[in-house]
Amino acid sequence: MTSPALRAVADAARAAAPVSLPEVQADAELLARFDRGYLLPAEVFTEFAARLTASGFRALTIGGRRSFRYHSVYLDTPGLRCFHDHRQGRRLRFKVRERVYEDSGERQFEVKLKGRRGETVKHRRELAAGEIAEGPAARAFLGDVLRDAYGIEAPDGLRPSAITDYRRTTFVAAGQRVTCDTGLVCRDPRTGAAWAVDRRLVVVETKSAGHLTETDRLLHRLGVRAAEFTKYCGALAVLRPDLPANQWRRAVRTAFGRNPGLPRSA
Repeated sequence: MTSPALRAVADAARAAAPVSLPEVQADAELLARFDRGYLLPAEVFTEFAARLTASGFRALTIGGRRSFRYHSVYLDTPGLRCFHDHRQGRRLRFKVRERVYEDSGERQFEVKLKGRRGETVKHRRELAAGEIAEGPAARAFLGDVLRDAYGIEAPDGLRPSAITDYRRTTFVAAGQRVTCDTGLVCRDPRTGAAWAVDRRLVVVETKSAGHLTETDRLLHRLGVRAAEFTKYCGALAVLRPDLPANQWRRAVRTAFGRNPGLPRSA
């Protein structure tokens, strides 16, 4: 059965004018950008999306599709260095993941850094058929990125630490993107435990080259404030409640339920 969140996003995407991937890459690729995340109930999202498209945002459309399946495997050290660096707000912090665009089969090895102004800077490299994200070529790429940006070496022992799956619809205007994710499921690769986000919620992220945008102000006018929630840190916070993650607990309760801590089936 279609979830309320998925239905709301699908309806909004159908109502929007289309925009092609080459147009997005030309006008709003935003490999360096400011990200802000929100957790929207389906009924609030419907109002938000109607105003968004009325202001000129279009829906990314590839081969007639406006909804795309994403599979991400996050990598971290045995001691979860990347997670703890984000928890502590360290300036030289990064995330590493393999992202699979399941509808096309494309696989990317991605490194996300924090820039000097607090912006997210993404570096990526396509993974060849049969290549693994923990392999020597990907590690060499990670080392090059970290040395160039931070003057540090790549950590040893990176391995899968969290897995996420979801559907994404993207709305685009000049220099801005709004991603709308539904059906988010987080899995622990060690135990197989899984948590699914509330079926009534849309995980919305605004992405732009500047700070607060008119899109963020629109969300504020609708009574929605940015959530302390990222997919990786939120996933670890719900999958491994023993970890210190107080800054994400409120958003995790909103996203996954009032009493996260016992694994549940997706």
